[in-house]
Amino acid sequence: MGAKTYKVNGMTCNGCANKVKAGVGAVEGIASVEADSATGQVTVTSDVNIDDATIVTAIQEAGYEAVPA
Repeated sequence: MGAKTYKVNGMTCNGCANKVKAGVGAVEGIASVEADSATGQVTVTSDVNIDDATIVTAIQEAGYEAVPA
């Protein structure tokens, strides 16, 4: 629960950020997703406890590599 931040490699433009936002936003329990291509960071807020692996997998499925920041 709460907010977690992830470092995303390869997210270089707003199109990339939108792709990551859509992928992570599709995970059940996600309240909001903020993606910043300038910093390469994604902040995820959830209503339930979601493990890091689930978020990282969603980012990978969008075509990017990520690690918890």
